[in-house]
Amino acid sequence: MDKVDIKNLTLEELETFIAGRGKERYRAKQIFKWLYQKGATSFAAMSNLSKEFRGELEETAWISSLEPEAVEVSADGTRKYLFRLADGNSVESVLIPDEGRNTLCISSQVGCAMACEFCLTGTFRFLRNLTCAEIVNQLCAVLRDADIRNIVFMGMGEPLANLDQVVKAIQTITSQDGLQFSNRRVTVSTAGLVPEMAVLGRSVTVNLAVSLSATTDELRDRLMPINRKYPLAVLMAACKEFPLPSRRMITFEYVMLRGVNDSLDDAKRLVRLISNVPSKVNLIPFNEHDGCVYRTPDQETIDRFHRFLLDKHITVITRSSRGADISAACGQLKGKLDKKDSSPGSRVPS
Repeated sequence: MDKVDIKNLTLEELETFIAGRGKERYRAKQIFKWLYQKGATSFAAMSNLSKEFRGELEETAWISSLEPEAVEVSADGTRKYLFRLADGNSVESVLIPDEGRNTLCISSQVGCAMACEFCLTGTFRFLRNLTCAEIVNQLCAVLRDADIRNIVFMGMGEPLANLDQVVKAIQTITSQDGLQFSNRRVTVSTAGLVPEMAVLGRSVTVNLAVSLSATTDELRDRLMPINRKYPLAVLMAACKEFPLPSRRMITFEYVMLRGVNDSLDDAKRLVRLISNVPSKVNLIPFNEHDGCVYRTPDQETIDRFHRFLLDKHITVITRSSRGADISAACGQLKGKLDKKDSSPGSRVPS
């Protein structure tokens, strides 16, 4: 019988796993705390379990972990981690410091199938979903390096295209017997998978961020092909219906592209579009990368767009560029190392 990666189990699933072996369900909480609060990497370390039980666990389960294969550190403190997975594929996580309130951006897929025109990750073909363990282990690995206050599912992949595993990971991340993060500190970003947004809202309580980046269907169809399936009217209706705890808002992420979506007319349409949704806007000046035709707007254009939204009483933040001196855009470190691995004389890790 194949051993179970115990980090692929939620607490409820672990209780069932333990009960199926004739043990008390409360043992699952003990194991969870060893894994996520004490950082245990072996069953032998779990000293409040009997030696016999630890031996049984060794025979039926194992504990996975991730170690970064590469880390790049920016002058502004941003850290980009590349993790090599057991099958040889790789994903990235990014630690963004902000006056002691570190945010970790984690990945949910190897590659991405959304094909957004401005996104580097979209140039990597979709290979597979990450498991719950592979998602959680990104966080566990970086926690060995730094304190983390906020978690955002904004790394490689479309989180809602891997909804089951993302929900399981969130349950472990927010469990009081697990990693103990407040659900107020967890944000899931989506390009706009409407049915999955509803399921996410029913399954867990988290913050929702929607990548918008266009105010007309014509432009969004081109920039973000998912819009052809779920156009703006459908997406905005889903946003309006998304269950939000009191005083929380949906974040609309708006990647600003020079001469494409950065005019005052775009700003006016954006205000009309989101007017009926409790929301705030993150303006994201485009992070330029090789092979992409889009460019970053000049600062005057960004500031004019920002001021217009403020004048219309929209809560708005212009996200400052972080890690510009390293492989800043999501996927750049992976692309760099994958290119190195495939060069003559290089060896791809097994």
